[in-house]
Amino acid sequence: MPADRSADTGAMTALPLFPLRSVLFPGGLLGLKVFEARYLDLIGNCLRQQRPFGVVALRQGGEVRADASEAVVLESAGTLAELMDVDSTQPGILQVRCRGTQRFAIGRSWQAADGLWMAEAQRLPADPTLPPEPDVQACARALGEAIEALKGQGAEPFLVPHMLDDASWVANRWCEILPIAAAAKQQLMMLNDPMARLRLVDRFLREQGVIG
Repeated sequence: MPADRSADTGAMTALPLFPLRSVLFPGGLLGLKVFEARYLDLIGNCLRQQRPFGVVALRQGGEVRADASEAVVLESAGTLAELMDVDSTQPGILQVRCRGTQRFAIGRSWQAADGLWMAEAQRLPADPTLPPEPDVQACARALGEAIEALKGQGAEPFLVPHMLDDASWVANRWCEILPIAAAAKQQLMMLNDPMARLRLVDRFLREQGVIG
């Protein structure tokens, strides 16, 4: 199930998709429990070919379709997922850890014979590496404090290194853990300006009294 690539255009044809009711951000950690045959095949193919797959949020419908008549609507953009660890603790079930890498826009999507979603996709430019500007430095400090608090509870939801001096990384990690709707996270992920993304996060944190 190869994803054909063009270095000039960033075009990807026949990109296999894994639809979820959540949003994967670049640099994010994604854990999956895989048991459906189409996704077991997807993971196996990506392992053999050392290729990523696309994670895209569901605008409508579920991850597992109980009703064949249920409409499934995908968001128009997602994030490539790179396999990190694949483990099988039970027959027919894979525990998978992935890293979000690059955003992509979906042109045309369709379902293969086995029900796997596929897409023609275009890679989107990576965020530039920029330090948080002075007015949003509090966001970075608060994230560092949140990371330490989570560690104290035995939770480490973020991959290392922790790049608190990168506005995009700070904004993306906040977006992953904030209690906001998936649709809002999707809009934040699709913003091309990481500083604008961080400023929206900053506003939310101030409204919630997380930072002063």
